[in-house]
Amino acid sequence: MHYLLNSPVLTAYGQYVFEAIALTEAKEWAKNSFISAIGHAATAELLSVLLEVEVSVNRVRIEMEMGDEALVFRLLTRMEEGRVFSREEIAQLPFEFGLLKKQG
Repeated sequence: MHYLLNSPVLTAYGQYVFEAIALTEAKEWAKNSFISAIGHAATAELLSVLLEVEVSVNRVRIEMEMGDEALVFRLLTRMEEGRVFSREEIAQLPFEFGLLKKQG
């Protein structure tokens, strides 16, 4: 399975590889089918623009299995507790993309 996450969480015990990838690589990855696990509307809206694909809001718990991958939108700063950020505000925060793979 392929997932889209907004943090690099380890969803099950096992061995993982997590590597930074460029936006161009993230766009290519997102052209394939994936399950969105993005729980906030503003983040889903921003990712739709950045990745040039529709990203739905989907507050689900996932459990990665061996061979699964997740594209991770990783904010590089802590967000204020209890504050709801707009798409424009999130876009101003430092972020990166990573690819998380479960190998065992």
